[in-house]
Amino acid sequence: MKESASKMVMEIEEVSNNYEALPLLSLNHVSLLCRSVWDSMRFYEEVLGFVLIKRPSSFKFNGAWLYNYGIGIHLIENPSIDDFDTIVEPQPINPKDNHISFQCRDVGLVKRRLEDMGMKYVTAVVEDEGNRVDQVFFHDPDGYMVELCNCENIPILPLSSYSFKPRLSSFNRATPAKCGFMENAMMKSLSMEMLNISF
Repeated sequence: MKESASKMVMEIEEVSNNYEALPLLSLNHVSLLCRSVWDSMRFYEEVLGFVLIKRPSSFKFNGAWLYNYGIGIHLIENPSIDDFDTIVEPQPINPKDNHISFQCRDVGLVKRRLEDMGMKYVTAVVEDEGNRVDQVFFHDPDGYMVELCNCENIPILPLSSYSFKPRLSSFNRATPAKCGFMENAMMKSLSMEMLNISF
């Protein structure tokens, strides 16, 4: 029994050592089915500040591409979306449901703007070791949930049991930086370039 247990541990270690994570660079886009490209486009432009961008002309279906904050939103029109999934009748806003989250500068201003637009939302607070994150959750026209938050208030720290190995892209072969530097670079990238919504 003891021998088979050590053999199992060795096999797990061998498997985990033989494979590296895929060579990813960043999140490119989120693709969403929608009932009406027009309604969804207006929401992502007017509420979240995305900008309509050129979409490949080879596509033979209705849709739209939007971009801002270092991420794309790809809308694909499917008027019969109710046959497949999502919302037939409005559902309660549940912060524990699937959602996409964006960093914002001022949660109070977000709430005031949503109220001015007549949009329903739910708030939540996360506290950890003296740090506080305010969250605002609301739905897009098709019932997909969106969160706006000040999540930078909780630092991104690797778990002590996980060895953080920075991945270098093929065009950047510099010596790997120390973990502290990488944490700071990740936070700066997330908060300043990708997820910074200004109202």
